[in-house]
Amino acid sequence: MPRFSANLGFLWPDLPLIERVGAAARAGFKAAEFHFPYAVPAQELREACARHQVKILGINTDIGPGATGHRGLAAVPGREAEFTALADQAIGYCHAIGGTAIHVMAGLVPEEERATGAEVLVANLKATTAKAAEHGLTILLEPLNPRDMPGYFYSRVEQAAEIIDRVDAPNLKLMFDAYHVGACQGDILTRMREQFDRIGHVQIAAVPSRAEPDEGEIAYGAVLRALDGLGYDGWVGAEYLPRAGTDEGLVWLQSLGMSL
Repeated sequence: MPRFSANLGFLWPDLPLIERVGAAARAGFKAAEFHFPYAVPAQELREACARHQVKILGINTDIGPGATGHRGLAAVPGREAEFTALADQAIGYCHAIGGTAIHVMAGLVPEEERATGAEVLVANLKATTAKAAEHGLTILLEPLNPRDMPGYFYSRVEQAAEIIDRVDAPNLKLMFDAYHVGACQGDILTRMREQFDRIGHVQIAAVPSRAEPDEGEIAYGAVLRALDGLGYDGWVGAEYLPRAGTDEGLVWLQSLGMSL
């Protein structure tokens, strides 16, 4: 049976980030992942997770503040120095909290700059994966669907897979977010099987609502059983927007025949 991690960027949104760790532990989660935890001192977050016996998984590279801020810089031509600073920040913070992976956000790239953006991304990732490897960290690439993130550098798993193959680093993997794959492409099981050797982490949420994964277009019971059948031994991130209270919404586990 899959092991589920709590995505504390979305779950228990009414609580401060540190308190979400305790809430996740009380609910039965044994692992947690974060979006942008940088405002919390690394030692404080590490100690909170240790106190509650919650394993720390991944974080994202930081994004620009506000509606006009960037959504990652890894593929943005002309901003390589800024990306390097963000990557170094993420590697240092992730290592300090005892995490295992970093989702490097590619950013918004106009169509006319995509060819250049691909070259920038490959070069940035070659440098970043080498630095991350020194600390035993995995770098993850995640396609984001164009409805939620128009203009993002990649929206299809095959696009991210091509970059992964070009960089050819053992610690560069695919974040297979079934919500984004379902919203953009569909045919989850086929794509999961095709990309399995590249997958470093899995996330789930309902399509199209992004709520608990017990509704919508994706039959997650079948998806999770297929993951088991493929021999997936990683964690599955519960990265959804609760319909109401987070604790009340955890009945989705029973609905799918799963547990923490």
